Amino acid sequence: MNPHKHTPRIKKDLKSRLKRKDLTIGSWITIGHPSIAEIMSMNDFDWLTIDLEHSPISLNQAQQLIQVIELSGITPLVRVGENNPNIIKRVMDAGAHGVIVPMVNSKEDALKALEAVKYPPIGTRGVGLARAQGYGLDFSGYLKWVNEKSILIVQIEHYEAVNNLEQILEINEIDGFMVGPYDLSASLGKPGNFDHPEVKDAINKVMNIASKFDNAVPGFHVIQPAAEEVINKIKEGYKFIAFSLDTLFLSMNCKNELAKLKDKK
Repeated sequence: MNPHKHTPRIKKDLKSRLKRKDLTIGSWITIGHPSIAEIMSMNDFDWLTIDLEHSPISLNQAQQLIQVIELSGITPLVRVGENNPNIIKRVMDAGAHGVIVPMVNSKEDALKALEAVKYPPIGTRGVGLARAQGYGLDFSGYLKWVNEKSILIVQIEHYEAVNNLEQILEINEIDGFMVGPYDLSASLGKPGNFDHPEVKDAINKVMNIASKFDNAVPGFHVIQPAAEEVINKIKEGYKFIAFSLDTLFLSMNCKNELAKLKDKK
């Protein structure tokens, strides 16, 4: 839905902040209940991403979560399960302000994602009249908004993507990229071993290449709910940081606080 007409103004314009390369911090939602989105939206995140790749969240649930996040004044994004034009089109029609697309390993992959988000002449997205278009009442407003303000983040999570990163970032319409540390390390045969020299070299190569481009903001998903890890990534130059996810915030807080009570039981 066109946020400038149909919903309360988003507290902070994410598209403009990405263009300025401001630091933004968001998080990941994997539990498909509106209360989770509402609780997360009550905190000082700049954006929230609904994960359709590694969660049981359905498209119907995703739309409900988008509504809650957007009405709370936070930018709603969706990490789609695959680089599939039909899936991307449907979450955009549901009102997502943008998508995070996994396993973008080549310029062709990136162009495929871009074309799925944007209408012609920029892309090839088919036209529907759903929530994003005001249920048919504001297609012209949405048409202008989507080609100017929608957000495309590509995930760099395979060594092929690292090798092809310069060609990927030549596409000016890409707003940013996000390093997926687990999958990147796994593609190098070192799953979860972030201290391995090959993994470190790959991540350093990503940042060295990214420094040559002005269009794409460097991003990273910090998995553990530990602020010090976010601070480290900020120092390394990342500007689009996903800070943990709903389940880990819940489980780790339970674990840490209960640990303080062990000697009382």
